[in-house]
Amino acid sequence: QVQLAESGGGLVQPGGSLTLSCTVSGSIFSHNVMGWYRQVPGNEREMVATITTGTIRRYADSVKDRFTISRDNDKNTAYLQMTSLKHEDTGVYYCGRFMYGSYYAASSYVEWGPGTQVTVSS
Repeated sequence: QVQLAESGGGLVQPGGSLTLSCTVSGSIFSHNVMGWYRQVPGNEREMVATITTGTIRRYADSVKDRFTISRDNDKNTAYLQMTSLKHEDTGVYYCGRFMYGSYYAASSYVEWGPGTQVTVSS
């Protein structure tokens, strides 16, 4: 059974930084395309960043030049380094394991972690 677990969320002031981690078990991590999504109440889950097995990265326009997705296959972990955080970055951040379809669609991901809350507030 594949399991994902996010960590690293918290409360941060605008302009601050956080790094999220997503550890995967039960799967050959190096074979997985991974994605970070976020969700706020009342809204759909939206793509933040994805990284392929070949480390090709894609970002939502709203986070380009501020967020960096990376992976460490030896640690079965994907990361999301977030800098210059804004109020609108607040939400629950989920990591997902991509199966097929569009990288930009949440329905393309077959498993998700429980999420980690990120709150950007002064």
